Amino acid sequence: VFGKDINLILVLNNLSSDRKSIRVDMSASTILYTRRAVAEILKAATSVELGPKQGKHIRVKIPYTHYGRYLTTDKRIQVTALCEVMRSHGLKLLVEKTIILEDTNIIIKLPRRVVVNKAVSLEISYANPLPEPVSRCVLLVTLMNQQVKINLARLAPRERSKIYFEFTPRRAGPLQLQVDFSCDKFSHVKGFVTIAVAPA
Repeated sequence: VFGKDINLILVLNNLSSDRKSIRVDMSASTILYTRRAVAEILKAATSVELGPKQGKHIRVKIPYTHYGRYLTTDKRIQVTALCEVMRSHGLKLLVEKTIILEDTNIIIKLPRRVVVNKAVSLEISYANPLPEPVSRCVLLVTLMNQQVKINLARLAPRERSKIYFEFTPRRAGPLQLQVDFSCDKFSHVKGFVTIAVAPA
């Protein structure tokens, strides 16, 4: 989840009946959705001895403080592990994983029934998932082809807050409500719901 430390486990298994020495070079970078690297956030190397038919786990931790300021709006991190079997004429194995960090920041609560030409109040809650305060918080609410910009107070680390948004639907049928939350440390955290508007 965005704002938390990332914990990974690399599993190595020796399927042969010989002892193996393996060098593991690990790296991680924040990337765009096109897979283009933005910034390297981890570089580590270790050696592992594996007995016949033995398996081992290598734990890797990427703290938020290492990746936070380099993350793009795509919220993607590419992790690679190059495993080289020593004394084996250059036998190598490359393991890659792309991590897409989830947002759990926006929650939109609707009343049970929404009716044409009756005022509706929605609850929109938003959060700061980071271990540091954020300021210049803005919510952009898009509904019925109109955008409303709402300036919000700063949020303490891990704080959740909420506002109430009122509107009156003018026609029956589905309505799409989109909420976009930005602040000084991250931007464009989105949430949306489809509202079923009943006839009067």
